[in-house]
This record gives sequence, C-alpha cells and structure tokens, in this order.
Amino acid sequence: MRGTHLKKVIIYIHGKGGNYLEAEQYKKNCPGFDIYGIDFNDYLPWIVKNKFVDFYNNVQNKYDQIYILANSIGAYLAMHSLQKCKIKKALFISPILDMEQLIIDMINWANSSEKELAEKREIQTDFGETLSWEYLCFVRDNPIIWNVKTEILYAEHDNLTSRKTVDEFINGHDAHLTVMENGEHWFHTDEQIEFLNNWMKNVIQ
Repeated sequence: MRGTHLKKVIIYIHGKGGNYLEAEQYKKNCPGFDIYGIDFNDYLPWIVKNKFVDFYNNVQNKYDQIYILANSIGAYLAMHSLQKCKIKKALFISPILDMEQLIIDMINWANSSEKELAEKREIQTDFGETLSWEYLCFVRDNPIIWNVKTEILYAEHDNLTSRKTVDEFINGHDAHLTVMENGEHWFHTDEQIEFLNNWMKNVIQ
C-alpha cells in the first residue's frame, strides 16, 4: 500500500472542562487526516478506559494509521487506556505525564498529607480539586507502559506539570519536547494558539 493512499485518523482526547467538539478546531492543522473527539465527561481512568478502547477499536476497522491528540489529563487517560493499542504517534498538549506526582503535589498544596487522605478518603481543596485516596491507590497499582512515539508541547509556566517531570518522561520514552517560553498550561491567547497550531503542523507527519 502506497503512503499516499493510507487512511489516517486522529483521535482527540480533551482535558478537564473541554469537550470532544474541540477536535474541529485542529482539523486545519492536519491535512490528509480525519479527526474525531471522544465524547466523555468523567475523568476517572477506570471508568473511561472501556469507552476509549471501544472507540479505538471502532476506528481501527476503518483506518490504516491512528494518531492520538490529547490535552492535559486527557494525555494520562489516553496512556492508561490505550497503552496496548497500535498507535502511530501521540501528540500531547500540556500533558499530565505523572499522575502520582501531581496528586502528591496537590496534597502538599492543600497542606495535607497522605496519612490524612488515607483516613478521610477524600479531601476538598480550596483550589477546586477533590483529592481521592482511591484515585491515588489506583494510579500506583496501575503503572503505565507507554511505547508510542510521542510529541509533547509544554509551556514554560505550566502550573501542573514540572519541567523535571517532563524531562524524566522524555528520557524514558521515545518522545520529543517543544517548549513555549512564557506559555501557560492552558493555551488560550492568540499567541499561544498560533504557537500550538504551528507546532501541530510540524509534528503531525
């Protein structure tokens, strides 16, 4: 089969507060690709996994190459759910790469401790997140083995994932990093969106 005839698709997995319709805004960056977003509104990995796998299996029957585009926590959910699937390349925007580290960081931000979380099971924080002992235990009990070629777009001032965490991921995976200086976790200004669009056009092939 000649490369020009390959049917290629991107599966888009949004971040918290996003939705599957965001996939439309990325179409212009991916000529020659179809792109579909997964419609989900729960961010618990043990709940979304089957939905993601079913979506992948449905798409797999129609396309020769499958790419993943994921945003923030969507990257963690994608890696957890699709780590055993055949994926040509993953594109991660401001990804959560180490969920255990993020939860530990949030415990510290909340001036709490693992011991307190274990006792209370859940802790409501003043920064809008609910810390869950069940979630932390699940993450630890379900390590991810990610063998997909990955492109990462990271913002210099990302407040959820440290540069150290990103560098550790890069060093342990087939991954390449692009950093936007003075960028934020949420790419939303005109300058940030232009940077994201140009990055995507460059790395999608």
